[in-house]
Amino acid sequence: MPPVLSKLAVAAVLLLGGCAAPAGAGDKGMNVVTAFYPLQYLAQRIGGGDVNVTDLTKPGAEPHDLELSPRQVGRIVDARLVVYLDGFQPAVDQAVAQEAQGRAFDVGTAVTLLPAEEHEHEPGEEEHAEAGEGADPHVWLDPERYATIAGALAGQLAQKDPAHATVYEQRAAQIGTELKALDAEYQATLSTCERREIVTSHAAFHYLADRYGLTEVGITGISPEAEPSPQRLAHVAEEARATGTTTIFFETLVSPKVADTIAKEVGARTAVLDPLESAGDGEDYFTIMRANLAALTTALGCAA
Repeated sequence: MPPVLSKLAVAAVLLLGGCAAPAGAGDKGMNVVTAFYPLQYLAQRIGGGDVNVTDLTKPGAEPHDLELSPRQVGRIVDARLVVYLDGFQPAVDQAVAQEAQGRAFDVGTAVTLLPAEEHEHEPGEEEHAEAGEGADPHVWLDPERYATIAGALAGQLAQKDPAHATVYEQRAAQIGTELKALDAEYQATLSTCERREIVTSHAAFHYLADRYGLTEVGITGISPEAEPSPQRLAHVAEEARATGTTTIFFETLVSPKVADTIAKEVGARTAVLDPLESAGDGEDYFTIMRANLAALTTALGCAA
């Protein structure tokens, strides 16, 4: 876990010019810092032209492993509001605790989080066990919970900027309407599937599975960097065969090597199921979620 700069160190960086310009300097609107893409997307949609949003995680980067530069800590120091998810990015948690007391919004406080689900360890696998304590952070993959977070974020922005409270609420309501329509698409399509099990490279889709009555079989647990044991690989392969799994899912930011191994073992194909921790050019939350639905439709034998 990378150390976060102390207040004294941050002050020194500011004096030396490393973070001399506040986030959004020269722009109108208040400065908002977000920790990773789904929070950035909401802040930009709800804030519109009334906020300047700086995201701490670069596009295409793995947010779990984020290390903060002195400039990024300076952004946190200068922000009117920092939007993050406690427990997801340790470096951000530390920076918020040291530099943003009273100016931070933990989105996990707006919804009920599901417990982290780790796979059951096979005999002799104890040395590979992952800690299963705490909550699953991937809450944005449930459109209903994501809409609740949007409404709560609008309230946070309104507290910091009462003059634009009404427009923040209106924008959040619009997102809520769009998310309700997305949820209806998922409900209608996934209710028609021949299969209900999804095998994923790591257990990032608990919320999506819980929302739509699916069963997720994660090759590894919450941590995408974890290496599955031979026993775990054998167990997942056996389960995939038993359930008639045709597709093993891997993620855009994680190597497909493990998914390929299982797929070859059981005669399945591989496909992307995006945990939406980042977005590429021309993509946003809704385009990625609909691409995920299309992938699930094919993999599970759903009526298109």
